[in-house]
Amino acid sequence: MKRIFTIFFRDLKINMRDFLSIYIYLFPIIFSIVINLVSPSINEISVNFVFVENQNNEMVEYFENFAGVETVENEEALKERINKRDDIFGIVSDDGENYILAQGNEQEGILDFAKIIKSYYEMGVDIEDSSAEIVDFGRTVPPMKKMFVNIAILLNTVLGGMIIGLNIVEEKSDNTISAINITPVSKFQFILGKSLIGVLLPLFGSLIILFMTGYTQINFGQVILTVIAASFISMMIGFIQGLTSDDVMSAAAGIKVLFLPMIAGVAAKEFLSEAWQRLFYWIPFYWTYKSNDEILSYSSSWLNIIFYSVIVIGISVVIYLILAPKIRKRLE
Repeated sequence: MKRIFTIFFRDLKINMRDFLSIYIYLFPIIFSIVINLVSPSINEISVNFVFVENQNNEMVEYFENFAGVETVENEEALKERINKRDDIFGIVSDDGENYILAQGNEQEGILDFAKIIKSYYEMGVDIEDSSAEIVDFGRTVPPMKKMFVNIAILLNTVLGGMIIGLNIVEEKSDNTISAINITPVSKFQFILGKSLIGVLLPLFGSLIILFMTGYTQINFGQVILTVIAASFISMMIGFIQGLTSDDVMSAAAGIKVLFLPMIAGVAAKEFLSEAWQRLFYWIPFYWTYKSNDEILSYSSSWLNIIFYSVIVIGISVVIYLILAPKIRKRLE
């Protein structure tokens, strides 16, 4: 274990000197910040209004039942707020009449909705007067945010393989791979030491992404199992690309081939019916994405997660049996 961790900590030390490696380490934090900035909430209201403070408090209270409402100090501040980039309508009062003030580039459907709310207020229509029934499909997690977080976790596992590839290239440039054969470190210990970062980086990175994006109540045991299973494919590809590449850029480019099946797995789950998804069962990222989707939706069960992980590990074993001779040959 001491030899394995010696190799692991040596890789960490070397990675601190390389910009690409540092970027990969910081990727979970950067991507989490981006997700929080761009992903909409499932409860986000599509129509928003701005009022002048204390000008029409009764109208403000009514509009809060149907839309997002802000208040500003005066009409100049109201006009300034409307002219910002987002879609928001101002309500101004003049001689007892209320008018909708718009920038002019809002979507037509949103403008119509704003007119309807104003008309209902003037007609005295209340919520109790409606005969509509709200049907809840149980989706309590923002769908876009869930998809972005899921993709970020998948990317994180691929980057774990990229780090392994970069470290192998570094070993080759230092001529230390051939020297391993005359040291007490066995090939198994060398491979395990190099692989450790390919598991720990995706694992800790995924936990950072989940905590920073607010997924603190999910089953983290299921997350750990899913991420570890998904890391096997990336680790093997990372070893192959590192051993067959002569420089860092070619190794990084080789790892990018994993992006294509990853995108295909995501697209299959999000856009295709169950019948067509069967064509993508051979892609391990499909099962990882499916597993993460259930976990992030708070609808996962251990039976399903274990089943998905076994499939991913099974595919990894098949790929390992194909690539193992090439890996052993390159390590000699």
